[in-house]
Amino acid sequence: MNGSALSLALAPALRGARVRVLHDLSDAAQAAAFHPADDVVMGGRSSSRLEPRAGGAAFAGQLSLANGGGFAAVRTRPARLDLSAFDGLALRVRGDGKRYRLELRVQGEAEGLGWQAAFDTAAGEWMTVAVPFSSFAAVWRGRELPGAERLDTRRLSTLGLLVADRQAGPFALEVAALAAFAGALDGLRLA
Repeated sequence: MNGSALSLALAPALRGARVRVLHDLSDAAQAAAFHPADDVVMGGRSSSRLEPRAGGAAFAGQLSLANGGGFAAVRTRPARLDLSAFDGLALRVRGDGKRYRLELRVQGEAEGLGWQAAFDTAAGEWMTVAVPFSSFAAVWRGRELPGAERLDTRRLSTLGLLVADRQAGPFALEVAALAAFAGALDGLRLA
């Protein structure tokens, strides 16, 4: 799918909004921009990958609670990304009924500090999920930081997907599109 086709795939839910496609995950090269960032760095045993599939990519793997683990993630490599002209992120996904999180990291912040927002999926259903930047909460190594500064969308450096919340076992989230949006949403339920 090219960028304009992705915009059309998101169009019914984002009608009236300005959309900027960030990742066309049907393109294997763009899917390869995401690398695993699992709990193995802390002794856990979870594993994940983002593998190309027809029409997108699948964030899939195994979430293990062994050895104090409990999260699996994929992230883009750091790059300067200014999304200050946008209101949030939108994803076109087909889930497995589990809860997932979008994770954003900001250039120049301490390792382990990110901003996360959760969204639920319905098993086997394609859906467009819109996540306003205002709903992202600061998180330090899995723990929310009440009173932390707001997400600075001018200095974003990485985007990621994460599964945690003690949901042990296999997981699979198909992702067709990841885009930034600005403006009105047409009846779309926000995460």
